[in-house]
Amino acid sequence: MSITIKTPEELEYMRVAGRLAGEVLDYIAPFVLPGVTTAELDRLCHDYMVNVQGCIPAPLNYSPPGYQPYPKSICTSVNHQVCHGLPNDRTLKKGDIVNLDITTIKDGWHGDTSRMFNVGGTASILANRLVTIAHECLWLGIGEVKPGARLGDIGAAIQRHAESHGFSVVREFCGHGIGLKFHEEPQVLHYGKPGEGLRLEEGMTFTIEPMINAGKATVSELPDGWTIVTKDRSLSAQWEHTIAVTASGYEVMTLSAGAPPNPFAT
Repeated sequence: MSITIKTPEELEYMRVAGRLAGEVLDYIAPFVLPGVTTAELDRLCHDYMVNVQGCIPAPLNYSPPGYQPYPKSICTSVNHQVCHGLPNDRTLKKGDIVNLDITTIKDGWHGDTSRMFNVGGTASILANRLVTIAHECLWLGIGEVKPGARLGDIGAAIQRHAESHGFSVVREFCGHGIGLKFHEEPQVLHYGKPGEGLRLEEGMTFTIEPMINAGKATVSELPDGWTIVTKDRSLSAQWEHTIAVTASGYEVMTLSAGAPPNPFAT
């Protein structure tokens, strides 16, 4: 496993890319309303990234082995869609929950983050609870990051919290190293056992992006070749940040003014 340790100078580039990704979510938030299509959200984000921020939307034409090139600039995963939802002409409705996943490239470096939105502010009690617990899972995982910790510590904290509230953790998809490449080593699982897995070192950068289901953890892929859904069609929620391991703990590189804060911060 080849892990790229970032220098202080490289981390500066990643801070810029991460901040820009977070600011795309801040920009698009007022547009996530009943009646808008996910294709329109994609267009707005694309134009903002390219014309205002001067960066590149990383998902556009991204083609990992075995996949056709991704045809859009962001991922929009609605209700039972888990991740990689393709923007289309679907109209968002009151009560929908939707994840918008943004990855920017600036000066060659990537910033990757996603956020949940409650369309119209009228989501069900279950949906709101799922979104809240998924956000807590993200931050509990982040809280485990420090030099000498293990990747299993991150996954165990997320799994324990999700399952203690009756939810399940998707296992087929995980966080990932990030830097000059969209997806690098290591893979960051959102389940596991404390004390197991790779030991973290200062200068590592990776995403934590737990996908939490209201029903069973099993998923399937839609015929579009990208969109992942819960097999039982239960709701799913995901949050994501890009993290750097620092000398004393962690730095969240995709925080922005509009990002919901750490729910456990004192």
